[in-house]
Amino acid sequence: MADAAALLKLAETDVAQEIPKEQYIPVLTNPPFVFVDGTFNTRDLGLVPGSPLRAGFAFRSGALFQLTDNGRAVLEGKLGIKRIFDLRSPEERSSGPDPELEGVENTWIQSSRPDSTPDLDHFVAGEGEEGYREMYLEVIDVYQESWKAILEHIRDRPNDPFLVHCTAGRDRTGVLAGMLLALAGAPQEAITLDYLLSRIGTEPVRLMLLQFAVAGTKATSQKQPGFYNLVSLCASSWNAFVEGVQKEYGGFEQFVAEKLGFSKDDMAKIKTNLTKP
Repeated sequence: MADAAALLKLAETDVAQEIPKEQYIPVLTNPPFVFVDGTFNTRDLGLVPGSPLRAGFAFRSGALFQLTDNGRAVLEGKLGIKRIFDLRSPEERSSGPDPELEGVENTWIQSSRPDSTPDLDHFVAGEGEEGYREMYLEVIDVYQESWKAILEHIRDRPNDPFLVHCTAGRDRTGVLAGMLLALAGAPQEAITLDYLLSRIGTEPVRLMLLQFAVAGTKATSQKQPGFYNLVSLCASSWNAFVEGVQKEYGGFEQFVAEKLGFSKDDMAKIKTNLTKP
């Protein structure tokens, strides 16, 4: 496993620059990443340096619709995944539905409203902190039913490893991963590192995702002001979101308790099941 400092240095590579294969392949084929053929950005949240989560239980990744037979075998066998949570929109799902895997339950819950198109003007200043704060606060709000289902799974099915994904496995999935790490008591450095690791995890599909972002934001080009910050991952942007959660809800635990309706006993069981073998 690469150490935190080495991972962080590679994760800070400018998104406009290619990470050479000889640098990223060894990282993506070793913990905390897991090589799953036909997808990308897959990792075990319990193996991120500094993570208090137990290994082999909570996984995150990018889209699965191009999964190969080998990739299927890894999810079904090596990782023993029992449930997959898909955070994508109906349109994303229709163009690339999740595969049916043996012994794996697929779960999709429609968000309370469609995701807004990011306003690139809000990503112009600094490193895009204002835009990220708004975007992620919307994500944590409109996907509440998905968060609830995932936390119920953790509470009630501690022996069933699960995987959460969206399209890039970066933003929506990143919000969920950060919340789980925070609930488990992870230090902020570990939460931020996991968030930033998506820069490395998406490198194999970086150019495709840049085009996806152009279409999704209706940008005139990749040179439009604000676009560069939107497609970059920065600790300051994640921190702006965390500050927003603190201001809006009193923190992740208060959000889970007051907005999702989990009791103190639920929270204790969720933390135990996330961290104890």
